[in-house]
Amino acid sequence: MNYKKIAGIIILSLVLLSAVNTTYAEDKDYSIIDALIDLTVHEDGLLHVNESYTYSFKGTFNGIYRDIPLKEGQSVENLNVSIDGAYGNYELSDENGKKHVKVYLWADEAHTQKIHDQKVKITYSYDMKNVVTLFNDVGSLQYQLWGKEWDTNIEKLTASIHLPGNKDIVYYLNPEYFNLSDSINGNTINIVTKNIPKGEFYELQVLMPLDDFTNASNAKHVDTAGKEKIMQKQADYKSSVSFWGNLFNLITLICIISPFSLVLVYLKYGREPKVDYNGIYERELPTDDSPAVVNALLNRSDVGEPDMKGFEATIMDLIDRKIFKIIVEEGELTSDLILEFDESKYSELSVDEKKIFDLLNTFAYDNKLNVSQLSSKLNNEYNGKLFVEKFDEWKDIVKDDCIGKDKVSSYFKNTGTRISSVFSKVGLVFAAISFLLSAFSDHPLAMHSLIAAIFLAIVSIAIAFIPEDIFGHWTPEGRVYYLKWMNFKKFLKDNSLIKEHPPESIVIWNKYLVYGTALGVADEVYESMKLYKPDVYEGDYYYSDLYLFHSYSGLIMLNSAFNTGVSAANPSSSDIGDFGDIGGGSGGGGGGAF
Repeated sequence: MNYKKIAGIIILSLVLLSAVNTTYAEDKDYSIIDALIDLTVHEDGLLHVNESYTYSFKGTFNGIYRDIPLKEGQSVENLNVSIDGAYGNYELSDENGKKHVKVYLWADEAHTQKIHDQKVKITYSYDMKNVVTLFNDVGSLQYQLWGKEWDTNIEKLTASIHLPGNKDIVYYLNPEYFNLSDSINGNTINIVTKNIPKGEFYELQVLMPLDDFTNASNAKHVDTAGKEKIMQKQADYKSSVSFWGNLFNLITLICIISPFSLVLVYLKYGREPKVDYNGIYERELPTDDSPAVVNALLNRSDVGEPDMKGFEATIMDLIDRKIFKIIVEEGELTSDLILEFDESKYSELSVDEKKIFDLLNTFAYDNKLNVSQLSSKLNNEYNGKLFVEKFDEWKDIVKDDCIGKDKVSSYFKNTGTRISSVFSKVGLVFAAISFLLSAFSDHPLAMHSLIAAIFLAIVSIAIAFIPEDIFGHWTPEGRVYYLKWMNFKKFLKDNSLIKEHPPESIVIWNKYLVYGTALGVADEVYESMKLYKPDVYEGDYYYSDLYLFHSYSGLIMLNSAFNTGVSAANPSSSDIGDFGDIGGGSGGGGGGAF
């Protein structure tokens, strides 16, 4: 019996069990089920506060804390804390413009067991001076019933505000969208709220006649008229809340409805014409176009512009035509694949082929390009940018000189594509602006517009990547061209079809490999070549340079090198921005648990 192995398993199990127990021990949370706020404004301007918070603890806790912010000149006096549902004591301290109350909680009277999975009600009673403000024409209490600094939400808040008089009282609750009910009965304002998320505030402002106050030594006195300014401020705030609510509703509507306009674009510009062609597959090259032209005309992302597959297919074609000869230099551990340039055949090349010849020769030495080391050459910003610049010039040559705008327009109509492209760009900008507006707003409707903005952004990004012929359409001539070449591609991909009709000449196999590269199915053609090689020998065409190039992963190395060059030409960068917000009146503050 392997005792060491058994002992190791036991130790490992104990370690894992300990980790699980530790995780469980740290898995705790708490919430505030409700808050009862009772404010009394005295004739001398003193504000008496009673706050009761019902905590629901899940897990083990040491206690809670409460921070009461104080503005300049304000003070908290006669503070008492009572605990219902647990035992405990508390500490008071003044920290950075706030009164900090720390309450330690215990499950037993002897203070030996911490609270665990239970409800506790904490009540604070205290007086605040210089919170009520007396202007020359009105008395005002601006008080946050719930502050931004709480680290959890409040499920329900109930408040009663007792005033020194019962006439000419005006009160405001901000933001209004947290109100569940509010009323005034005599000299008492009663308020009930919905759930208030953490990080949000809920504020009361009451305007009272100056006659309600006598000997107001505990109030703050401001020698100016304040009533009109306060009422105007409240009206502006209410208008602002209404404006943003309407704006977020409009944003939500636009983000949700606008993508459906693309259905109309498709119905008008994207449906393909019916043509008299019913072929299942094509064994022969449907046209005598060059691989770059075929690649460009079948490029559904940008009809008429070749991509990297067309570039690579042209190189394969030049290898097949012996413009580039293949040399394999065997080393002790690795082999290098070399392209040797035949300058004597340069005059035979078309303008786009000359561009590729010159581009590759830039990175060659003595008319020889080491394909195995090309990736390392392109892996710097200078060479990468040089490659991308020449590659873009080659694409323009194919598009403008080899094909021509007239031929592209005779094959494909892109009106719908242009409309969808504009939608994609405008939609993404609109979604980004809407997202920023919504993400940094406290308005509850902002969440709806935030989700809608994300939806529009996803749609806009998706539209940017879908094929051009979804919203554009082929002409009858272009549709036949497209279908024939797609059926030829299907033939190259289908191993069973090639098995049934294998080419008898390596020359045809090479053409399959060249155009398979242009169509993105070179690997399938290469696998078929290995299975169904012709039985006839044709000099150096058997196991040709093209076959040899592919068997040594030449196409993979080219693709990797070219992608490296594109990446090196576009080094990444990032910017970070910061945003912030502002607070409200007296009171508020927050708290948490520990």
